[in-house]
Amino acid sequence: MPTSEDGALSGATDPIVRFEGVGMRYGRSPEVLQDVSFELRPGSFHFLTGPSGAGKSSLLKLIYLAHRPSRGRVSLFGRDVLTVARREAPALRRRIGVVFQEYRLLDHISVFDNAALPLRLAGHKPQSYQGDVAELLTWVGLGRRFNALPPTLAGGEKQRLAIARAVVGRPDLLIADEPTGNIDRTMGLRILRLLTELNKLGTTILVASHDQDLVARSGMPVMELDQGRLVWRGTAGA
Repeated sequence: MPTSEDGALSGATDPIVRFEGVGMRYGRSPEVLQDVSFELRPGSFHFLTGPSGAGKSSLLKLIYLAHRPSRGRVSLFGRDVLTVARREAPALRRRIGVVFQEYRLLDHISVFDNAALPLRLAGHKPQSYQGDVAELLTWVGLGRRFNALPPTLAGGEKQRLAIARAVVGRPDLLIADEPTGNIDRTMGLRILRLLTELNKLGTTILVASHDQDLVARSGMPVMELDQGRLVWRGTAGA
């Protein structure tokens, strides 16, 4: 499938995500994001980098509707998020896969059921997804842990399960906050390949990462935040 130089699918015109002069603050504290503007086109793959405290996690929270901007405009799938009614938000969120730093796994259900949860919530019958979920868990190295409960997993295993859960439904948009932060280099590269394959199937991807080596290996476009401002956009390794 042909792509443009920034990784977007050719012929796609409307951005999946658009920030226009966005500022964000928590309460009366100083802004954690200041005048941020960018677009994510359908089928693109970008990394979001910057030092700790630069505002990466806050930017991701705006995208998955955990917060609203203090000023400026955030559009998601062509909708201004400030006009999205509370009852409409779940439908938008179902189009987004999210890998959280803190995993957010359900401790009382198995690895398999955690990974399958988005499909179950979407109304799919177990027989329609069992094979796909099993294959995905095996691919991320959890093939022998189907029946384990999350509290028994190591940190890297929890990270891999969180990634599997986020991608299992082939979302329109995947955002990931440090998805390789607790796994070794080999598995990190494997996860990068998984994300790349998902991107080839049409999913728009934004990954926040401190891992400069992984970013450089990807060759994907990069956006860099510093003290809440978008200070650089370019291609990894350039």
